[in-house]
Amino acid sequence: MNRYPWWKYAILVIAFLIGLLYAVPNLYGEAPAVQVSSGKATQKIDTTMVARVEQVLGQAGIKADFVQYEGQSVKARFGDTDTQKRAKDALSSALNPDSANPTYIVALNLLSRSPEWMAKLRALPMYLGLDLRGGVHFLMQVDMKSALTKKAESLTGDVRGLLRDKNVRHAGIVRDGNVVSISFRDVETRATARNLLADQLPDMVWNESGDTADLKLLGTLKPDAARLVQEQALKQNITTLHNRVNELGVAEPVIQQQGADRVVVQLPGVQDTAKAKDIIGRTATLEMRMVNSSTEAMDALRGGAVPFGSERYIERDGSPVIVYRQIIITGECLTDAQPGFDSQTQEPKVDLTVDAKCGRIMRDVSRENIGKRMAILLFEKGKGEVVTAPVIRAELGNRFQISGRMSTVEAADTALLLRAGSLAAPMEIIEERTIGPSLGAENIAKGFDSVMYGFVAIAAFMCAYYLLFGVFSTLALAFNLLLLVAVLSMLQATLTLPGMAAIALTLGMAIDANVLINERVREELRSGSAPHTAISSGYERAFATILDSNITTLIAGLALLAFGSGPVRGFAIVHCLGIMTSMFSAVMFSRGLVNLWYGRQKKLKAVSIGQVWRPDSGTPGPTADA
Repeated sequence: MNRYPWWKYAILVIAFLIGLLYAVPNLYGEAPAVQVSSGKATQKIDTTMVARVEQVLGQAGIKADFVQYEGQSVKARFGDTDTQKRAKDALSSALNPDSANPTYIVALNLLSRSPEWMAKLRALPMYLGLDLRGGVHFLMQVDMKSALTKKAESLTGDVRGLLRDKNVRHAGIVRDGNVVSISFRDVETRATARNLLADQLPDMVWNESGDTADLKLLGTLKPDAARLVQEQALKQNITTLHNRVNELGVAEPVIQQQGADRVVVQLPGVQDTAKAKDIIGRTATLEMRMVNSSTEAMDALRGGAVPFGSERYIERDGSPVIVYRQIIITGECLTDAQPGFDSQTQEPKVDLTVDAKCGRIMRDVSRENIGKRMAILLFEKGKGEVVTAPVIRAELGNRFQISGRMSTVEAADTALLLRAGSLAAPMEIIEERTIGPSLGAENIAKGFDSVMYGFVAIAAFMCAYYLLFGVFSTLALAFNLLLLVAVLSMLQATLTLPGMAAIALTLGMAIDANVLINERVREELRSGSAPHTAISSGYERAFATILDSNITTLIAGLALLAFGSGPVRGFAIVHCLGIMTSMFSAVMFSRGLVNLWYGRQKKLKAVSIGQVWRPDSGTPGPTADA
């Protein structure tokens, strides 16, 4: 009756070992490390950088605990801060010969002290949030009106080009806010234009306005299209911010959307607010120019003088290229860039879309330069690099593609660079605050103390009130805490102060299930049931109540997760995970302990669950140990 099959004990043992493996790294603390990341948008870090970093450290006589590739950076861990600083100096001088124009960002960092074999199994500690580690916090407002205005301006050019190509005469096209207004001299022409624009520009709604003396066609973005423009602007800004904060060497930056038009940027461990603002607020621009392939340019590639009206830049593979100073179009014209595959050659490509005005420019320039190369340059901090320089194969328009000598990954990276080279809409910092590392350490200590003291208080009460069953409940509570920390570590969650509060709250809620079970067992003993029957009935009949209470609490947690933001979401995530782990530990693990202790006794006369008072006699029942 009160015996588990072997496979249930196997599940409990496996869960305990996995929980222990992934929870233990949080106890090792952090060690000094050096992080190498890309300092330029056109420079990508891959696994080959690991060997290069190891070679530089070996030549400098510096021993690293390990060097690993993680995300978009390479990290090397050391035993002390002196070795860390020596390694930083060695890597900076080796990787960046030109200190005025660094190719890589070499930054000081912190990594877990957990053994390398644990790191290979992805057994890593939780990240610490801004309130526990210190750093800077920015709340940025995205100017959505500018994004819609930019889209309306682009559509105005598209409308002008469509009507001209189809020879539809009009009396003028103007943009009034986000409304495109077209004037006509007769009703028939207006009707023709409306049918054409409705077919070619499905994202817009066209309404007729005015009388015979002032015939107009007013076009506005559909609500769904306007919302899509705003969402894409916000996503592009977030992507751009991610690219920029890599230079700061932040272990786990938090860049996330808050509401419909705001972005939260949290940089744990960064104390230089001015540097962070400079990186985040930096502008990047795209330019398209023709490549100079003249004899003088070829001589310049071999070390000669650069021809007049031209400049020398570097391609992604490191080779130089001579381009004309004259700018054909800029990144302001670019409306979209997506990776794909050429339908004929099946080679990776990048599909580009520009507005109507720049489309006409591209058409004219490409018609005159078929067979020549056009360079796409990305400028950051006043320095430019060539993203790609493809050959013009045919006349181009407002939609064209880049292909040739690209892998699938390179095509995706190029599309990302072209899309996220600059902010899609202006942003301004509306909230800024700095949290010092000493305050973060104090928050960690207080949070740890609250969890520890809460656990000790609960354990003392349960052991005193329920005796051996209280010990089982306490062990189940410890198992629940182990699983919760392990799951958070496996998810690589960022632990914040509200998250620690949720852990403390979870302890109090998790023990409630064991209280229900123990009281139910007591009720069965009061009614005269045998100990084995009382244990079995107590767990089975308490389960429905435990399930109901946890589901209702989980619904509240999911509501916080769905509608909350920032610290509220952090609290909700830990809260929901704690409910699920408590269901497993309070019911299955605690019963496993009870069955292991009492299940082997066939003639069980009493259980240690505290005083069981009979209402009829007022004396303790014979089936309970005091």
